[in-house]
Amino acid sequence: MGQRVSVEIMMEESFVMMKPDAPQRRLMGKILSRFEEKGLQIIAMKLIQIDEGLAKEHYGEHKDKPFFNDLVSYITSSPALAMVIKGEDAISLIRKIVGATNPKEADLGTIRGDFAIDMGRNIIHASDAPESAKREIPLFFDKDEICDYDLVDNSWIYE
Repeated sequence: MGQRVSVEIMMEESFVMMKPDAPQRRLMGKILSRFEEKGLQIIAMKLIQIDEGLAKEHYGEHKDKPFFNDLVSYITSSPALAMVIKGEDAISLIRKIVGATNPKEADLGTIRGDFAIDMGRNIIHASDAPESAKREIPLFFDKDEICDYDLVDNSWIYE
């Protein structure tokens, strides 16, 4: 047998938010389990009532789009579950688990493909790039709310 070479894992953090339709439809546990079963690590999580100011800041890139006010109204209508999820290439992996933004285009087996039908109620948000995650995480979490800990099963998840 050859000598085993250790490869450093590039861990990445992503912001994920279950939008108000997830808690209203009692789907938080089912959705959360998708990330944990894949081997991703939840390092922060809180149920929050998003206010209008935070909603407008979070969705600022859409402020000139016709759906902006409806989006702000929707995201502030009921509690949302905000999370920071960590793992190797977490952002792209989470985007695959979440599925296409338009649930009608999302593959079955993805969160949106299984739990959403309408674009305006697409159940979940996930950072689309490292820059987005770096901007979004501090909007919802203080540094002391993020738990940095080792999982005992990492050696069974990562080579």
